[in-house]
Amino acid sequence: MNRLAIAPLTLHCGGRPVARYEIRAEAGDLDRRQSPRPYLHPVTTLGGTPVTEFAPVDHQHHLGVGVAVPDVDGHNFWGGRTYVRDQGPTELDNHGEQRHREFKLCDPDGFVEDLEWTAESGAAGAAGAVGVLLRERRTVAVTQLADDAWALDFTFALTNPGHETVTIGSPATNGRPGAAYGGFFWRAPKEDAAPSVFTAAAEGEDAVHGRPADWLALAGGGWTLVFAGATAETRRDPWFVRTGEYPGVGSSLASLNRLAIAPGDTAVRRLVTVVADGTLDRARASSLVRKAVSA
Repeated sequence: MNRLAIAPLTLHCGGRPVARYEIRAEAGDLDRRQSPRPYLHPVTTLGGTPVTEFAPVDHQHHLGVGVAVPDVDGHNFWGGRTYVRDQGPTELDNHGEQRHREFKLCDPDGFVEDLEWTAESGAAGAAGAVGVLLRERRTVAVTQLADDAWALDFTFALTNPGHETVTIGSPATNGRPGAAYGGFFWRAPKEDAAPSVFTAAAEGEDAVHGRPADWLALAGGGWTLVFAGATAETRRDPWFVRTGEYPGVGSSLASLNRLAIAPGDTAVRRLVTVVADGTLDRARASSLVRKAVSA
């Protein structure tokens, strides 16, 4: 594997730059407690409005758009503290790293990438051999939907390369109700006013958080993001939503139960996000999602 620094990729849509993909082969200038990983930031609308945030003061381990999981066989690939049952959020030396292996395809409007999810073995605080818990194939593509909207199509496939079952958990499965974060996650910019959030049938953080929905929209100052599961399995995952504390949306891999991946098996999720200028109503959000998923 090439351990040298790799220049970030810039993704284009309609001839305009809309996202930068940063690859971290080493922990580099990211604190290991942030669980170093590749991420998309900045992501912008076609009009140039930023719709991601990187390492904000409130949660420095929120890194734009990517895949982050707080518990893979006890290793933290989310960053920050680990939720320990009957103990609460705890600082542990258990942070893993997503390491870029190679690009299988790399174009101005997307890429296919192979990664390894690695963690040190041995007792907490003691250095040990680096082990590969998961191998990932990540496919990202951008598509223009309209003059004011484009779509980010993000698929990740997690394969267990070992001889024992690997399980994915969340604070919710470890005893913290309502905190089933872990999987695809998008940290949006924090503005003076909290963004609005709605689905086809509900509105507000309390009404949409922790529930599955075909699509979910987050609307801030001059921008709207519409998230949609593009496969039946992805649509069954509940949405993790925050608007009051901070603006962020994710899809929960482990809501009520841990997700088990047997040796040689693969768990696949595909999410499509509409990135639009302005504030969308339900009708237009739904229309753009249909177009994005079928593109």
